[in-house]
Amino acid sequence: MPGPEAVPAPAAWNLHMGVYLVQFLTGLASASALFLAASGLSIIFGVTRVVNFAHGSFYMLGAYFGFSFVQMVGGGAIGFWVALLLAAVAVGLVGLLVELVILRRLYKAPELFQLIATFGVILIVQDAALWAWGAEDLLGPRAPGLTGIVRIMGTPMPVYDLVLIAVGPLVLLALWLLFNRTRWGVLVRAATEDREMVGALGVNQSLLFTGVFVLGSMLAGLGGAIQLPKGGADLLMDFGILAEVFVVTVVGGMGSIFGAFLAAVLISQLNTFGILIWPGGTLVLMFILMAVILIVRPTGLLGRPETVGHKAAAGFEQALRPAGPHYKLFVGGLLACLAAAPVFVDEFQLVLITDIMVLALFATSLHFLMSTGGLVSFGHAAFYGGGAYTAALLVTYAASPFELALLLAPLGAGMLALVIGWFCVRLSGVYFAMLTLAFAQVAWSVAFQWSEVTNGDDGLLGIWPSLWASGTQVFYYLALVFCVGGIFLIRRVVFAPFGYGLRATRDSTLRAAAIGIDIKRQQLMAFVFAGAMAGLAGGLFAFSKGSVFPDEMSIPRSFDALLMVLLGGVESLSGPFVGAAAFTYLHDELITFEYWRLLVGSTIVALVLLFPQGLAGAAKHHLGRFLKLEADPEAAAPSPRRKAREA
Repeated sequence: MPGPEAVPAPAAWNLHMGVYLVQFLTGLASASALFLAASGLSIIFGVTRVVNFAHGSFYMLGAYFGFSFVQMVGGGAIGFWVALLLAAVAVGLVGLLVELVILRRLYKAPELFQLIATFGVILIVQDAALWAWGAEDLLGPRAPGLTGIVRIMGTPMPVYDLVLIAVGPLVLLALWLLFNRTRWGVLVRAATEDREMVGALGVNQSLLFTGVFVLGSMLAGLGGAIQLPKGGADLLMDFGILAEVFVVTVVGGMGSIFGAFLAAVLISQLNTFGILIWPGGTLVLMFILMAVILIVRPTGLLGRPETVGHKAAAGFEQALRPAGPHYKLFVGGLLACLAAAPVFVDEFQLVLITDIMVLALFATSLHFLMSTGGLVSFGHAAFYGGGAYTAALLVTYAASPFELALLLAPLGAGMLALVIGWFCVRLSGVYFAMLTLAFAQVAWSVAFQWSEVTNGDDGLLGIWPSLWASGTQVFYYLALVFCVGGIFLIRRVVFAPFGYGLRATRDSTLRAAAIGIDIKRQQLMAFVFAGAMAGLAGGLFAFSKGSVFPDEMSIPRSFDALLMVLLGGVESLSGPFVGAAAFTYLHDELITFEYWRLLVGSTIVALVLLFPQGLAGAAKHHLGRFLKLEADPEAAAPSPRRKAREA
């Protein structure tokens, strides 16, 4: 006989099923806010081809604006929903400002510079929100009339979650009607398929791009606003949602609204039930799902392969050329200055220069992959951290000498790159970039959660060089030799037959395949080589700091490498070193201010707008013109043909 407190079997079964049903419905509610943000990003990318990193910032602004408008409008249920709509409109106006002031000037620039400009917008918006709303988290207001719960098979379910479940399909229906029943929507769909052809038909692309960007921003703002009663508003929302939004957009298929909806449901359910099934894997479950889907279906669930007219220009307008006599003289002078630096600078500055050299090698390895191979990686830090952890694990568990551990660091990173690259080179464009991001996030999760080996978030400590290399000056010269040697090796590979073949695969895969080049093997070899060089930089970093933490494999570290490459210039081989120096200076000098993100973000945006070819590219352009004019003063005068064109 059951005890007095025992639950009858049918009731226990109902309660058990109720828990899973409510869990499922909770996942659907979370999918609505995620779908709103992801659909906006998908629409923006589908038409403008802008990978908008600031989309998470628009989501965050939606929450903050929603909080403020609810306080201002007040009232009952009508006032609450009006406030949320006003928040979406306000975010749309912010998106309009970003598009008009920044992105419109960059549509003809390489797409990578649009990416880095939106990264600068993230920093600007973060400090703007800090100034306007303060650093404290804001508790979201309750939705009037929707504050209660209902019981589903004995399990409580918030009423507001049931409303959110209906919001997603309603917005999906509204977007379908907009894109299928209006002339503007038809033009947007046509631009998604082939924007060059739309422009050839006389459509005002600038106006179309602006409308699409505003619509996408409003959707992101609405997504942030409607989740207020569940989560409130805080300054970490932008990066917190950004990864999920990108995963949903890529899994669904870039430019596909229905794909974004389907992927939002899948990701939300995976996160909801993943906590019950595999609590330790919640950090990487969606990235594992994305990796599996992209490997099986490279364009996402409902995405379409890019057509010739749809494919954007690579952005490499100038051919990479071997160094001329003036450049060699400049490099020789720079190396002489670096060799003499310990005589003229103090120990702190010497450590700073060492950091710049290590970062320059890291950035150069990514630059090789991007400029020579045309492969943009969002997860290059996996190999930088992989080299650092290879050296640290060898010292910690195998008692390896410093010299052996440093030499094996690029080998460990190269093996990791071989495994990851074997999957990634099957894809191209943004799908390739996002798959590298997924694998990098998985690698970071292993370093973060495998505490028995990596010591988790506490990191591995005591990773110091041998006694003979422990001095600041000695290690500086050691880093100088390895970093300069690594950069020189990368440069030699660029102008070797392998490098020329790799550039052929970048510029025209069809022609390269026609002359007998194995495209995927060529790209895989480049991926492994770049990963090994990044691993060498990571090994040097580990011994220079004496420790390794999972942050060295994180997504922000990969974005640091992208920022250095783009600041220096993709089309210039000296760009990574210039970018690393500029990045280190901005980070160390401006971080002391309270609103340092605003200053750094504004500087990044200004540099991208003023020097879209990067700092090194701009210097190379102006110096080349100066030397040409010095050699031939008549070259300054315009030719008769140019005069006729101008007339």
